[in-house]
Amino acid sequence: MYKLMIVDDSNIIRKRIERSFNATQFELVAVAGDGAEAVEKFQQFQPDVVTMDLTMPNMDGLECIQKLREISKEVSILVVSALSDKATGLKALQYGARGFICKPFTDDQLVAALNKLVQQKMKS
Repeated sequence: MYKLMIVDDSNIIRKRIERSFNATQFELVAVAGDGAEAVEKFQQFQPDVVTMDLTMPNMDGLECIQKLREISKEVSILVVSALSDKATGLKALQYGARGFICKPFTDDQLVAALNKLVQQKMKS
């Protein structure tokens, strides 16, 4: 069972991700509405997997990815963003994200992306 944290400033997207993931594989331990809150909750709950929006108030997703990776090199971060801008996606991956899906996404796309992260985690 992997501990999951959802980071997105949109309540609608947070709820959508909550409904989509596989509850037999993931336990939702925290949700955060911005990067600063995510760093705080990350230290408190130490999730294994994080879904990360990029465009948020207080601290954006790119900065948050860097901070989470400083705290833990083990965390798997899946970027879930409406930015289909390739440069930003590449930057997120350079900063340590392990996957990227674009909004709007289907439940199947989300589940597939999370499963892929878990498989990568099991190999490392």
